[in-house]
Amino acid sequence: MRIGQAAQAYLAHLAEVRRMSSATVRAYRSDLADLSATAGDVDLSLIDLELLREWLWRATQRGDARSTIARRTSSARGFFAWAVDEGVIAADPSLRLVAPKRGRTLPKVATTDALAGMLDALGAAAVDGDPLALRDHALLELLYGAAVRVSELCGLDVGDIDQSRRTARVFGKGAKERVVPFGGAAARALDAYLVRGRPVLLARRPDPSHTGDTSAVFLGARGARLGPRAVYDVVARVLGPELGAAVGPHALRHSAATHLLDGGADLRAVQEMLGHASLGTTQIYTHVSSERLTATYRLAHPRA
Repeated sequence: MRIGQAAQAYLAHLAEVRRMSSATVRAYRSDLADLSATAGDVDLSLIDLELLREWLWRATQRGDARSTIARRTSSARGFFAWAVDEGVIAADPSLRLVAPKRGRTLPKVATTDALAGMLDALGAAAVDGDPLALRDHALLELLYGAAVRVSELCGLDVGDIDQSRRTARVFGKGAKERVVPFGGAAARALDAYLVRGRPVLLARRPDPSHTGDTSAVFLGARGARLGPRAVYDVVARVLGPELGAAVGPHALRHSAATHLLDGGADLRAVQEMLGHASLGTTQIYTHVSSERLTATYRLAHPRA
């Protein structure tokens, strides 16, 4: 079986059997397409360890980040392990493929005061009832208040919100379902948007008589389900001045996790709220909290 054909079968397996997110499948597709470009669309059995090492070496020469090369190593390992399990090839050439160590990059975190000021300003801008202002305020309050991923936010349906309990049902990586709480500020912003903003946006659909997907919580200017790119644009506009031009929705998730730990939340409770499979993934936020404590100590303690 040639690389291209095998890759398509593997990507279908990731999406339909392992239920990986569309973003993850896209990343695997990109990695395998890059491998195919290096090797040519040859029979999969002709791929050996030397060719795989050359593939990664070319990525290094292009200046690809270590995290990208590490991800491509992981993609190759998963692909060839699947091919062996399916009987497509007899031996796995990626077993001795070594990924570069990833440098630890601590997430960008906004201060509580800065976030409060920006969210309050958004709330003030939404007072006049502009539907997009109401939406932007609600989605940012929910991103921070519930610490959800952007894909989880965009996938929310009206039926997933329990306003009486202040909880949202979200579907995370691997379509894993969890229920996350959100606070009073997010509840008020969400209620204002659902009552005064969302109906206006829904009525802007090009053909209101065609129901289609009308269940989404967050809608675009023309009444369709809001996509991740639009959320990135909103977050960059609001948080960019505070955290830099490249900031995205994950900055609010990082900030929420760090602020929860700063406030004394249990690490495992934060892990459950974030939907992390491993406690080690959540522990990065303890390093952020520790660095902030150290910085404060050095500034404030007379014998620092």
